[in-house]
Amino acid sequence: MLREKIGWLQEKEMIEFIVIVESSADARTATQLAERILVDKIEWLEDEQLQYLFRWSGLEAGTEHSCWTNIIDITQRLSAQFKFPKIRSNGKLKTDGQSAYKVLTLINFLQYKQNRNIKAVIFIRDLDNQPERKEHIKQARSEQKDQLEIVIGTADRMREAWVLNGFIPLVQKEEQMLEDITQKLTFDPCKESHRLRYKLFDEPDRIRNPKVVLEKLTGGEIEREQKCWKETSLELLKERGIHTGLTDYIDEIEQRLIPILSE
Repeated sequence: MLREKIGWLQEKEMIEFIVIVESSADARTATQLAERILVDKIEWLEDEQLQYLFRWSGLEAGTEHSCWTNIIDITQRLSAQFKFPKIRSNGKLKTDGQSAYKVLTLINFLQYKQNRNIKAVIFIRDLDNQPERKEHIKQARSEQKDQLEIVIGTADRMREAWVLNGFIPLVQKEEQMLEDITQKLTFDPCKESHRLRYKLFDEPDRIRNPKVVLEKLTGGEIEREQKCWKETSLELLKERGIHTGLTDYIDEIEQRLIPILSE
């Protein structure tokens, strides 16, 4: 049965989802969590079938994601290569909204020039105490008139807050570490990771930096981090992620990507 499904999927045109992030770590977290949600919510879909159904891409062909800081350079390279007209600014939009608008305009050109089957773009952004970032990206989405689906994921304050939402101690050492950190903070950093607002790494407040807390709990191991979004129940992630933007991101995947794959 699985082999028959794979054969059917291979006959379909490959779909692309463009990923715009701040770092490869952001891309890893956002895409792996999205894949898990899709498999969980689409009854017929299995992990082995994902590679035949769609791929995560950057703006440039052959890449897996693009970063916010590189959007201008990427636009210039692609414009020179394909002779795109100059992408003019949208006077209604600000900062991240302008960047998102440029990405959306560029995708329209790429679909035409490269004949790419791009069905959605995922914008992942750390808020870093700038809540207006989310609103600016949402405004750019509201200006989009094409059929492209636009998924927005904004982490408050940063990606590490999402990962902490999914951290559950697996061994006694982790239990003790979490207990010690909770006592110092006077709150559970996994259940309330949105309260970790400190940016710096100096004492005595470095324990209020989400990067520091995550490093202590996971030992800096990528595999241990991945368990936080790959194995913790989606229900718990949604429960804990209300104030970090994680719940909203899960909802966006369910509402905007699932319909594409269910067509």
